[in-house]
Amino acid sequence: MLTSSRGLAATFLAGTAFVATPVFATETNETVAGSEARPVAQTIEIEAIDALIGDGQADAPADAFSVEADALERVIAPVDKPSKAGGDSGVEFSANVALTTEYRFRGVDLSGGELAIQGGFDVTLPAGFYVGTWASSLDETTVGYGSTELDVYGGWSGDVTDGVALDVGVIGYLYPDAGPGDFDYVEFYGSVAFTFGPAETTLGVAYAPDQDSLGSTDNLYLYTDVGIGIPNTPITINGHLGYTDGFLTFTNDGKAWDWSIGAEVAIPDTPLSVSAAYVGAEGDIPAGFYDFVDDAFVVTVSASF
Repeated sequence: MLTSSRGLAATFLAGTAFVATPVFATETNETVAGSEARPVAQTIEIEAIDALIGDGQADAPADAFSVEADALERVIAPVDKPSKAGGDSGVEFSANVALTTEYRFRGVDLSGGELAIQGGFDVTLPAGFYVGTWASSLDETTVGYGSTELDVYGGWSGDVTDGVALDVGVIGYLYPDAGPGDFDYVEFYGSVAFTFGPAETTLGVAYAPDQDSLGSTDNLYLYTDVGIGIPNTPITINGHLGYTDGFLTFTNDGKAWDWSIGAEVAIPDTPLSVSAAYVGAEGDIPAGFYDFVDDAFVVTVSASF
């Protein structure tokens, strides 16, 4: 296998970001710049309560006042959807799905030149911790990993200073319906991202220590991603360069380069985005092997929720 990882393990062709992509979707059913209108019934209710208090006839019911206070709070600051989904715990949930013309992992075609269906689910925990899972369909005969890849990961990400963010974690690559043999493996990853106005550069490393599925050897992957958002548009230009040294190269000498260049468009007022990229990998592929690192033009339609 040869591009960046999900979490920081998946290539930006998988539709999940890869480098940070500006979101230009906006809410359309807003009353006043992000505020929610207070229902008429609640307005009447608080006026009635004020009248009762003013006449000294009764105290305002505690439960009625708390309901109205919640309505007022929503007018001032709309409820954040991810926070609402997680209650008051600070836990946030998100999901993503994608359809891509080829599944390229570190430059290698794992779907046999066919369409791949992908999707994932993430949970962001307090203090920057997160866990998630991601899956993709595979071509069973291309590299012998079966028809499904399932990734499970967890880590921590956050800003360390203005314009600088870190992401560290561990990911398990699982192939539940692979043929005989041990294919599952674990990889540790880390990256630092630098933001300069509309541009972001990410430098990352992923390391898989010695394990049976890697032939009792290890694997090192180094990469850089660059994303530049075009001001006042939903378009981001993306570039990627990666280097693999180890078992996961499918080359004679255990070394390979992978690269891609393309663009992504976020469709306004929707969770959808469309990306297109030219992708390839370079290495000493053994004679007679299926050339699954041929340069290719890959198109991906994805949605995030």
